[in-house]
Formats: sequence, structure tokens, C-alpha cells
Amino acid sequence: MSGKDGLETSTRSWTRPDAYIGALARKRTFRKSQGEKRRTQPESPRILLSTLPFLALLGLLGILAVAMMVIAFPGNQPQPKPHELAAKEQGKAERGWFQEAQKQFHK
Repeated sequence: MSGKDGLETSTRSWTRPDAYIGALARKRTFRKSQGEKRRTQPESPRILLSTLPFLALLGLLGILAVAMMVIAFPGNQPQPKPHELAAKEQGKAERGWFQEAQKQFHK
């Protein structure tokens, strides 16, 4: 039968589960039969696109790690200068210095 839009309409009901399962099975078998054929043998690896960049990056990271270890070795650092502590001196304040400071603070 043809509908208004020229599409065929089915008299079967699409509300039954076996109709959905059958349609899914037909769709799957169609895709499987029409799909691209899978290769039986893997593609040979290309050394310039896979292995060589990996080895170069690995070597660069190794060189960087060794350089950081050499730089961070304690023998390469300058010796710290000894700090001279100032001797404690007993100070003496003039009379009334605290009162003057309070006056300046409360202005």
C-alpha cells in the first residue's frame, strides 16, 4: 500500500517486540554484509612515524633528567656566608619618650 507521501505502509503493528528485534537483526546483517572487509594481516609498523619519535622523546627526557641531577648536586652550590650576629646592647631611653609617642599617636 502507498500512503499520501508515497511511502509504503504496513498492516503489521510495530508495537510488538518481535517486530523490533527482527528489524534490528536485518539492519545488523545488512551492515555486516555491506561493510568494509577487515584485513587479515596487520600493517607493518613505520619506524619514522612510530618508533623514532618515541625514542627521540625518551632520550631527550633522559638527558634533561641527568642535567637536573648534575645541577642540583650539593657540591656545585656556593657555600653560604656565615652570619655575624650583632651583640646585644643595653639601650637607654630618655624620660617621657612614651608620653610623647602617645601624644603623636592620638593626634
